[in-house]
Amino acid sequence: MQSFFTSCFYKVLIREIKRIFTSPVYLFFSILAPVISFFVLMGIFSKGVPRDLPIAMVDQDHTALSRNISRMADATSIASVDYQCASLEQAHGLMNKGDVEAIIVIPNDTERNVIRGEQSNIALYINNTNVVKGGMLQSGLYETLATVSGGVKLQMAIKKGATLHQAKAAVLPVRLDKHALFNPFVSYSYFLTVGILPVMLIVFTLLGALYALGVELKDGTGRDLLKISGDSVMTAITAKLLPYLLLFMMDAMVMNLILFRYMGTPIHGSLTIILLSEFIMVVAYLLLAVFLLAVTANLRLSLSLAGAYTMMSLTFSGLTFPRFGMPMIAQIYSAIFPFTFWLEIFMGQTLRGEAPINAIHPLYIFLIFITMGLLSFPKFKKTLQHEKYWGGE
Repeated sequence: MQSFFTSCFYKVLIREIKRIFTSPVYLFFSILAPVISFFVLMGIFSKGVPRDLPIAMVDQDHTALSRNISRMADATSIASVDYQCASLEQAHGLMNKGDVEAIIVIPNDTERNVIRGEQSNIALYINNTNVVKGGMLQSGLYETLATVSGGVKLQMAIKKGATLHQAKAAVLPVRLDKHALFNPFVSYSYFLTVGILPVMLIVFTLLGALYALGVELKDGTGRDLLKISGDSVMTAITAKLLPYLLLFMMDAMVMNLILFRYMGTPIHGSLTIILLSEFIMVVAYLLLAVFLLAVTANLRLSLSLAGAYTMMSLTFSGLTFPRFGMPMIAQIYSAIFPFTFWLEIFMGQTLRGEAPINAIHPLYIFLIFITMGLLSFPKFKKTLQHEKYWGGE
């Protein structure tokens, strides 16, 4: 019985390998597309941190202080003073056209008011359509203006007879000792690529598995597949999906090289846990393909659902918005994606340096998705056997 199973398994496996290497569609989904998407995204986010964002300066004071403010704003890594505008209307026109991301307005008599010890307001306008970019720009420019303000106060206190130590204490009586944990460089690479690259992996894993399995329905070759496998749907599916498991794990290794070697994502936890979670995640998405086809019995509908399902996983995973801050219904919805739990493991073992035991619970949850796929095997067998499901795209 064991030799019979091995023989059937081998026949299905060889049949699928021949299909992969004789069809450009299989090669594209399983090898080319994932790797190309990785390198494209690597090129987009390789800079890591946005720098020299264009801003406009409206200097209505034309004094040494206003010129110093302009120089300090231009010296920050986040901003570059590319435009000196005569009026706020002109600067607003540049912002509306997308030429600048922020505007600093220094009103008349700013330096005179400062010398007199009076308050002077400097206006800052920021394009906040991109929240992350706007937040970083706001933080950088606020820090610059606060530094200028502190320097002026320091000089005035010294002129009034205070010592340097007394002047510093008067200017900044409470000093914030800030520590940026886990992503100290505020890098886009740590924030986005660790999410987007794996999303590309699961997109092509699920779509590739759906196409490989669904084409048996589309071409009406389901009965042939079952015949070769000895009428065992378990043999048919496992032997058919095994090459894709190996290929997508090779894609995952390429992804890891990009993340850890090229982009420098730190590993403060266990690399073994990371690799194990990637393996189980790929298995889960391969079996979810079986589940979708068993439920829909239609290749085209399954591919459409899979595309939406995988892309929504990034939104609800907690990468761009924390899960604990979501409404309860959104938190529950986020739990239907295996990617959510993989990201929890990955972040814990890379940036946060959590103990490996913290990954056990998310790993167990993967078993739910794997079980869903396994329980759908009998239903999928029926779709392979019945002609009413054949020929549909």
